[in-house]
Amino acid sequence: MSELRKLPAEVRDGDERATLVAMLDYYRAVLARKATGLDPEQLQRRVGASTLTIGGLVKHMALVENTWFWERFGGNAMRAPWAGVAWDDDPDWEMTSAAGATADELLALFDREVADARAITDAAPSLDAHAPQPGRSGPFNLRWILVHMIEEYARHCGHADLIREAIDGQTGD
Repeated sequence: MSELRKLPAEVRDGDERATLVAMLDYYRAVLARKATGLDPEQLQRRVGASTLTIGGLVKHMALVENTWFWERFGGNAMRAPWAGVAWDDDPDWEMTSAAGATADELLALFDREVADARAITDAAPSLDAHAPQPGRSGPFNLRWILVHMIEEYARHCGHADLIREAIDGQTGD
């Protein structure tokens, strides 16, 4: 198992940065673990009327990691596989293009984006550091990005919990 997928030690008495990073790492590990061991058909299984799949969620969160850390906070240009996508034709490309991929393929992309996001976060001088690429409503600091990412993962890990339980009964972290 990748080091990135191991549940991190809890930080119950750390400073703000250590606490936020540990909570984000916890959710990163949970999502990755939901995809581990599934075949391509299982990664695309849906529950009820929802179009969400575990494979789609993993690739979506790889994109979200790339967007917030690599591009916005890191100031880097969009890179493969995200660059060159006709986003106007398929705004959910990361979700739909996950179809047929293996867990190893999806998790390798996810691991790359998480590793780069961690390196960028570690290099930031403080939580007050601002992203060089502001959003429509203004600038973002690293603190806001970390909290936003925790929120995004918490929501999608809940989705993945329900889907994984429907696939094979697996529950828990």
